[in-house]
Parts: sequence; structure tokens; C-alpha cells
Amino acid sequence: MSSELERLLSLLDLEELEVDFFRGHSPQKGWQRVFGGQVLGQALVAAGRTVETRQAHSFHAYFLRPGDRRAPILYQVDRTRDGRSFTTRRVIAVQHGQAIFHMEASFHREERGPEHQPEMPDAPDPESLPAWREVVQPLASKLPEEVREWLVREPFDVRSVTEVDLLRPRARPPRLDLWIKVNGALPAEPRLHQCLVAYASDLSLLDTVCLPHATSVFDPAHQFASLDHAMWFHRPFRADEWLLYSQQSPLAAGARGFATGRLFTRDGRLVVSVVQEGLIRPVAGR
Repeated sequence: MSSELERLLSLLDLEELEVDFFRGHSPQKGWQRVFGGQVLGQALVAAGRTVETRQAHSFHAYFLRPGDRRAPILYQVDRTRDGRSFTTRRVIAVQHGQAIFHMEASFHREERGPEHQPEMPDAPDPESLPAWREVVQPLASKLPEEVREWLVREPFDVRSVTEVDLLRPRARPPRLDLWIKVNGALPAEPRLHQCLVAYASDLSLLDTVCLPHATSVFDPAHQFASLDHAMWFHRPFRADEWLLYSQQSPLAAGARGFATGRLFTRDGRLVVSVVQEGLIRPVAGR
């Protein structure tokens, strides 16, 4: 297991302060304030700590304020409903006395029913593609230090199917396909795998929005932020096995970009769907 993955697992291991109250922390280094995927993962951990046996099948979340990575995050869970088939939880993340994030999460007992799904997009095997670190390393001296650290020290092994140019972006169709898995083996705990994929799901959706505009989330001429995020967990999966993350952005308008994502296992099973809207606002004076 890589040291980066160990640090991420530590971030997701929240401290229980009182019944339904949990405390999380953030890395003290990085190019962003608090990464949205971290808050998604930690909030899902907090909700799951109050639910027995059932697994999350969906959540809907809003990012309300930027997080302060220097301060702990308090997660308060409201036990909204415990039904015969579904369990509902509401999570509020608080810093400095203000809500920075809230999530509605639903958990479902295992059931059987009719099934159908779309075909997985065609993609080369991940082993045939260079690791993201290998792509970034030759560019290291040309990237700002905090950006370089963010790109290289990820706890995930990422292999890009879509060609991406970090230094000279050019306009491309708004589609981004990535193979992704964590850098290490994990225990067979379904909630842990869900929380890790929730973290990873926020890594590249805004990048997909940027593609037709020949820009990137590192462009100082634009301000970027995740606004809301929703996920549906359709079937069991493992975050330490390759997943194809196929993302598209059908629309950008009103300083907001809309993106969708689907995660497939190597054998073509659709296991997760994601939707996000993010801020993409030109910076005044640039």
C-alpha cells in the first residue's frame, strides 16, 4: 500500500466525538483549500457509521462554502429515517460555526430485480497506458510546485485514455475517459470502497468541462469550484481493481459547467453513476 493511500485512509477514519458527531481533518499541504472529494468521502463515512448492514445506494450533496484546511471539520449526522428497505441520513459539515457542506444519503438493503445497462465504452487495457505520474514527471519543472505536488502525490493509479496536454491545452470534445484504482490492496469492506470512489469522483469532472474551452482547472484566468455532486452506487465493486471512469460535459452556461460520469468494471458492469455542476468563472481583469 502506498504512503499516499495510507494518508487518505487516515483522513477517512473520522474521530467519533459523541453520538452522531464526528471530526475530520485535512492535509496541511496542497494547492487547494479543502478538496471537495475529501469532504464527500468523509461525510459518507460519517453517515455510514450510523447505519448497520445496509450499503449506500445514492447521495446528493451541496458545497456551501470553501473549507479551511487548517481547521478540523465537524460532521453532524441526522437520522432522518430507518425504514424496512431504506435508511436516510442527512450530514452537515461545519467549520468556524458555519455549514460548509451538506449531504442527503440513502442506504438500501440488498434486493433483486430486473436489470439492464448501457455498453461500456471501448478503451485500451489500462496496462497498455502510461501511469499519470509518468506523464506528469517530465513536465514537473514547468508546473507550479503546489500543482505538481497535487498531480504526482495522488493515492490513485490513473491511466488516461483521452489525450490531455497540461501545458498547452487545446479545444477538444467534452469527454474524458480514465482508468482508475487505488495504489494498494484494500480489505473487503464495501463502504470503504464506496467512500474512496466518492473521493476520486471529484478529481476530473471539472477537467471534462474545461476541454472544449482550451483551459484547465489550473488556469489562473478562471475560478473553479464544485457546487453540487450526486452519486448512485448500482452494484458492488472494488476500488483497488481497475474502473473505467467515462465522463462527459453536455453543457456549460451561466458560469457553471455540468458534467456526468459512469464507472465500469473491467468486465463491463456499470457500477456507479455521477453528476456534478461546477463553477467556471472568468477572473475579472484577466
